[in-house]
This record gives sequence, structure tokens and C-alpha cells, in this order.
Amino acid sequence: MTNNPPKLQLKDRFGRVVDYVRISVTDRCDYRCVYCMSERMEFLPRSDILSLEELQIITQAFVELGVSRIRITGGEPLVRKGVVSLLAKIGKLPGLDELLITTNGSHLAEYAESLKESGVSRINVSLDSLDKVRFKEMTRVGDLDTVLNGIDTAISKGFQRIKINTVVLRNRNHQEVLDLVKFAIRKGIDISFIEEMPLGHIDEHDRYEAFYSSDELKQDIERFFVLTPLAEKTGGPSRYYKVGETTSRVGFISPHSHNFCGDCNRVRVTAEGRLLLCLGNEHSVDLRQSLRSNGHNLGALKGILIESMNLKPERHHFDLKEQPVIFRHMSVTGG
Repeated sequence: MTNNPPKLQLKDRFGRVVDYVRISVTDRCDYRCVYCMSERMEFLPRSDILSLEELQIITQAFVELGVSRIRITGGEPLVRKGVVSLLAKIGKLPGLDELLITTNGSHLAEYAESLKESGVSRINVSLDSLDKVRFKEMTRVGDLDTVLNGIDTAISKGFQRIKINTVVLRNRNHQEVLDLVKFAIRKGIDISFIEEMPLGHIDEHDRYEAFYSSDELKQDIERFFVLTPLAEKTGGPSRYYKVGETTSRVGFISPHSHNFCGDCNRVRVTAEGRLLLCLGNEHSVDLRQSLRSNGHNLGALKGILIESMNLKPERHHFDLKEQPVIFRHMSVTGG
């Protein structure tokens, strides 16, 4: 009888196993959301962005090291030429349990069927308002009807789960929380409310003054709905609750009020190939340089990924009262 060798895992100094990777395929986006980027963004030169081949090699290396869940993000991933063919290749990787995507919904109606065929099982759609004027203000250029049509199209294609992500800002959209929950219930989908993260310099609003905590949101919702805590996890940082007798779930992502670093199982790869070991720290490894200097050698890349776990910090230290120490915008970081 032959003993199979133990499967390699990505484990950090604190015993946390990384089995979930979020990969940005582009820093470009057709929206300019006020909490995500400045109005006049300067995007990376195309030569600095990982090629589709490099993205495929990186995903293969992660999966061979035990990663079972990959989320494709941006910017807006659906503006990247060739992204659907990349997804189809990633979706066929042996050992990958879930391929997911986060999108602003602007191209979802066009690509929903192709995403389903390529192996994407779950979709997150950014939606911060159901009011057309407010939606335009928060995205600066977005069209609400286009996004709603994209959500309806995705629902009709039968994805495993569709979830709305809403970044909540005080006196901007916090008063819409109940309307957004009711919308999710009507559509039979989930929703997560996210505390704004202090990534990159913005001048549109003061993040400290705009902060609206998950606890406040939960209290607002519980005035109308019974929220029952759920033990199940989806791999991300959301704490989920069942909404009354509906099939919908409400999640809260609370980097400030309820630090979720203790059980972090995630790393990120930026569009230019930086492996971020923590969303709120600058600890990173240049995967692009490694790939291009080693002739895209898969084995060498896997060794670098294993070694990089020693750099993963115990936690982030976000502070809304301070100027951001993280200068990269969320659009560069990836969702």
C-alpha cells in the first residue's frame, strides 16, 4: 500500500490556513465610486498589468497549494478583454471548489450567461442605492437601471447565490438600509453591508464623519425584521443572519467595529501582481517580477507563495481618525 504525500497548504505563522484568494484582473473601472477612488484616477500602464497567461499560472499555483475558492475582482473585471476565456480556464482547475466574481453590474446583463458557462458559481454585485439620483452621485457615472437589469439577468441564469454588496455612508445612503433588504428579499438574493475601509486618499467626504457601524445597521434592520445568526460561512468576512422566514441572508462586514482578522483565510493579488497578505497592511510580494524573471516557472512560484505566508500579519490596524497609511485605492487592491 502506498501512502499519498500530504497535500501542501498555505499556512501562516498564526496557524491560519489560506484557502481563499481574491485576484484583481484590472485596476480599470467604468464607475468612479466616491469611497473607492478619486474622480480623476490615473490607471496603471497596461505593461504593468498581469497578462492573462500570468493570471492563469498564478491561479494554478494557488489551487495546487490547497486554495479551493478564487474570487475574480477589479476594478471592474468585466471591462478586461478576454476575462471570460480566463475564467473558463480557471474553472477547469482540478481541486477548485468555487469560482466567484465581484462586479459593479454595468456589464452583467451582457456577460451573465457566459459567466455561468465558464464555471462561475456565485456573483457579488455592488449596489449602494436604489435611488437613481443617489446612485449616480455615489458612482459619479453609473446608471441604476443597467445594474438592476444585470441583477435580473443573473438571477434568470440560475447562479448558486447572488449577493449585493453595499458600502454604507452616514447621511448618504444609510437611510436606505431597509429598502435594500426588502429588495434582496423580493429577488430571493442575499445582501452584505460593508463599513467603509480607509484605503487611498479621497477628498469627496470625511471617512470618520461618514462612518456608520454594522451595529447601528443591525439595529435599524431589527426594528422591522427578525435576524437569526447563522453558523455557516461563505469563506469571506461576513457575519450572516437569516432574515425572518425568508430565504435571504443579511451579512455585515465590519473591519472597524468587529475585527475579523482572527480567522482570516484570505490573501489578495493586485492587478499588477502584488500578493497582499493583508487588506490593511502593505506586506506584499511581487509575483509579477518573480514570474517574468523565472520564465513563468510554476514550481518557483509555488515556493514563493509558501514562503510569503511568513509575512502575513496577525491583523490590520484601521483608524478612521488618521490619514490613511494605505495609499492604494480599493480599485487597485481588488474587492
